[in-house]
Amino acid sequence: MAAGEIVAAAGLTRGALYHHFTGKQGLFRAVFEELEGEVTAEIAAAIAAAPDRPTGIVLGLGRFLDVCQRPEVVQIALTDAPAVLGWQTWRQIEAEHGLGVVTDTLQAAQAEGMLQPMPVPVLGQLVLSAMIEAALLIAHAADRRAARAEAEQALLGLLSGLVRQPP
Repeated sequence: MAAGEIVAAAGLTRGALYHHFTGKQGLFRAVFEELEGEVTAEIAAAIAAAPDRPTGIVLGLGRFLDVCQRPEVVQIALTDAPAVLGWQTWRQIEAEHGLGVVTDTLQAAQAEGMLQPMPVPVLGQLVLSAMIEAALLIAHAADRRAARAEAEQALLGLLSGLVRQPP
């Protein structure tokens, strides 16, 4: 969408638009960050509504994989954001949103004795990276339904290896 179309749809002047955003990239970043905030809140709500931590982890992961199939998420978050903002900025914004939910969930699971002892901040980064890679695999698959099922199975298998076995 061109700047002229944006200002017409928003009922603004081009000057007013650029007063708030530093060009098209700044506007895109604001849209991406808004989308990331909405997605993160939705996933956090799914986790919080679960009756227990293990169920919350499964539900949160499932919601993430479902959300990442939405056309606007595929286009904005998984396709355009890395290209428009650059890989490093895209990863930074992803970390500012999703990493908090992942790390908080892992820290709570570790505090409850569910996880093997390990550095949760590093684990959170690795889990988030695996989740994003799964989302990209699904987004670019010819059969998204099959890819989603396989990605969920693989991610749950990966996470189950972190679970502490009861004595």
